[in-house]
Amino acid sequence: MTGEKPPLKILLAQPRGFCAGVVRAIEIVEKALETYGAPVYVRHEIVHNKYVVEELKRKGAVFVEQIDEIPDGPQPVIFSAHGVPKAVPEAAERRNLIHIDATCPLVTKVHMEAARHHQLGYEIILIGHEGHPEVIGTMGQLPEGSVHLIQSVEDAEAFMPRDEQKIAYTTQTTLSVDDTKTIVAVLQRRFPKLAGPRKEDICYATTNRQEAVKQIAPSCDALIVVGAPNSSNSQRLVETAKRCGCSRAMLIGRGEDIDLGRLGNPRTLGITAGASAPEVLIDEVIDTLRRRFDVTIETTVTRDEKVAFKLPRELRRVPEPQTRRSA
Repeated sequence: MTGEKPPLKILLAQPRGFCAGVVRAIEIVEKALETYGAPVYVRHEIVHNKYVVEELKRKGAVFVEQIDEIPDGPQPVIFSAHGVPKAVPEAAERRNLIHIDATCPLVTKVHMEAARHHQLGYEIILIGHEGHPEVIGTMGQLPEGSVHLIQSVEDAEAFMPRDEQKIAYTTQTTLSVDDTKTIVAVLQRRFPKLAGPRKEDICYATTNRQEAVKQIAPSCDALIVVGAPNSSNSQRLVETAKRCGCSRAMLIGRGEDIDLGRLGNPRTLGITAGASAPEVLIDEVIDTLRRRFDVTIETTVTRDEKVAFKLPRELRRVPEPQTRRSA
């Protein structure tokens, strides 16, 4: 035994990790804490990442699932980046809560498209995953029954509209690009008059991260996606890697979650991260791997991202000094 570590080449995907919508959502919570003081309430996880949520809790954010968990009065409440049904801000107003919307602007775009098509008399199809907060939020923009959820090719084949001439579709922003194209192709074949978004609804970050995985996965013996199990875009990255020939693609939360038995002894390992995962967790994963392997790192850049979103107007103003609220 020489004690030498086996060599491991890491192909680090770029872009990876935080997108502009996630950066904005986190900044909104931090700015609200600075403006109003703790506690600041957040409905649902601001983004789907336990590490991010725990860090914000430490700073004074209180996470709830329902508005009625928040005390009455002028308490600040932030809606997560995934968006919420219209009924949620309406309930917040009735209780005199100070509500701040951290919905990603690209999700808001989907909401506006659905509303526009509905006003024009179209039946709305939403391609997405049942139960995901973004899907719940988008369907909740319109009267119940106005939006039909399509999750698969089979759903697309079975869907029966009221009027084949008046159908429009929109999509969740964090879907598989390839799966969505297949579903849309089925709908377009069945309904030639199908109306769609002016610009693709799957967001730039989802698309770019999937493209980056497609670039590195064929060269990898295994691939790690850093992200949360309830993160749609992270799950899609695992699926993308497997489709590109990397069968040992796995999702982990952080370095301590690496299953070394499942990982085996790869010579080349891909690493990427979902749009809600901070770079500190990628560093942690690499540090963990260094304890077992002699690591070299090669960054593979497929696209340069320069997108940034402004904070909500109420947090861009210089605030008046806030009086301490009763909890």
